[in-house]
Amino acid sequence: MDERRPLLRDLPRLGLLGLLGLLMLAPYIWMLSASLKPTDEIFRANLSLIPEHWAAIENYGRVFGQVPVGRYLLNGVIVCGGILVFQLLFAIPAGYALAKLRFAGREWIFGAVMFGLLVPPHVQALPLYAGLSALGMLDTYAALILPSTISVFAIFLFRQFFRSLPDDLIHAARLDGMSEGAIVWRVALPNAWPAATAFAIFSVVAHWNDLFWPLIVVQGHAHATPALGVMYFRTDEAGDDFAALMAASAIMTAPLVLAFLFAQRRFVEGIATTGLKG
Repeated sequence: MDERRPLLRDLPRLGLLGLLGLLMLAPYIWMLSASLKPTDEIFRANLSLIPEHWAAIENYGRVFGQVPVGRYLLNGVIVCGGILVFQLLFAIPAGYALAKLRFAGREWIFGAVMFGLLVPPHVQALPLYAGLSALGMLDTYAALILPSTISVFAIFLFRQFFRSLPDDLIHAARLDGMSEGAIVWRVALPNAWPAATAFAIFSVVAHWNDLFWPLIVVQGHAHATPALGVMYFRTDEAGDDFAALMAASAIMTAPLVLAFLFAQRRFVEGIATTGLKG
């Protein structure tokens, strides 16, 4: 009886969390349901998640037959992977320096980082476009990757995480003769994997779903990202074929779902913790 009491006490909380989870998943569930239906069933007055007539083969077949789905997914992997590598390459040393090194102007630099969090990406879009156009780099992977290589959010996140690292750990590494660069990559980074994983999820989701910047610098299908690929499918190929459009959206978002399921433990740990575990 004593073992059941904690479970009974947690039932309301678990029920509320389950309800909120279903509420957050409702658009995705509806999208998957619509991708399995013929178009006339989607706009019926009654809402039914189970199709009366299954049209999955037709809908998904049209997606793969009419647009280069594989190309869009590959572009998404290249762009998001390239952006993430550069963001970590810059943010980890910067976060470590702001957290563990003492130098003149450190607080002013951190203040500039905090100010950078307030600047929306649309502000610098025009000068970036003009610069890339002058260099002849439009409609390239470089145009998609370069503007996002430095993330002030990543610098802030790693700075906060590195502040929780024991100073004794850093001092011990210095006594062993390690340089500051070696400490960053061989001592600080291995302890910051939860934060790195959490940021990786944020970064990949943001840039995989980004439509604003690719719509500006990409001029064809060759370098289109998944979000832009769905828009091309909607306007150029499918028209008002919303069933096939939902199928295309399901395909483009599937890698994000799989990536989150694969890294969810590290993601939650990186968000919930601010220091080392014993």
